[in-house]
Amino acid sequence: MPLHVFPAPAPALRTVLTALGSPTAVREARTPSLRSAEAPASPELPLPVHVLDHVTGGAGPARTRLTAWRFLIRCGEHAVAAADTTPTADGWVFSHFFEGPYVTATERALRQAESLPTPYQPRLLSVPELYMLTLWLHGDTTADAATGHPSADDLLVPLAPAPPGIAPHLPHRAADLLPVLTHRLAPAPLLISPA
Repeated sequence: MPLHVFPAPAPALRTVLTALGSPTAVREARTPSLRSAEAPASPELPLPVHVLDHVTGGAGPARTRLTAWRFLIRCGEHAVAAADTTPTADGWVFSHFFEGPYVTATERALRQAESLPTPYQPRLLSVPELYMLTLWLHGDTTADAATGHPSADDLLVPLAPAPPGIAPHLPHRAADLLPVLTHRLAPAPLLISPA
């Protein structure tokens, strides 16, 4: 079933296209594969990046906030980098290019998601405290990609590298994975020794 990719805000796409067209921006990027690319680079598959602010453990929906739109930068047949844009009071601005394991992991997870029988809207969900990034497959394909929270039946696909004990590229229902994250994020109990 095809994924329903929500279009990025036009100003976000324009800032990435401008950066890709700027020899200075590309040359100064810390992305060797983008600097040495022989094929034309194009931004594709815009994904809203949400940060998980609060995992409630069943006491209501997990709270998220939109922090970026991420574009995979394709040169030839594969993504070689990604570009992030961030919101400001004046609109969307280019933030930076980057490469690394999450670029290829995102591309792999999107290919896997394309083969699922249910349609989904792809997003990215970041859990900074665990150094974790997931492909968030939202079940409401018509929802505004800039808002919302993971629903119980949404799928979360941890991207590699995932935290220890969490298998990358294995889809989990949000209702199953979020309690695991809650447990991991809970402060350790304070042990007081008797005097």
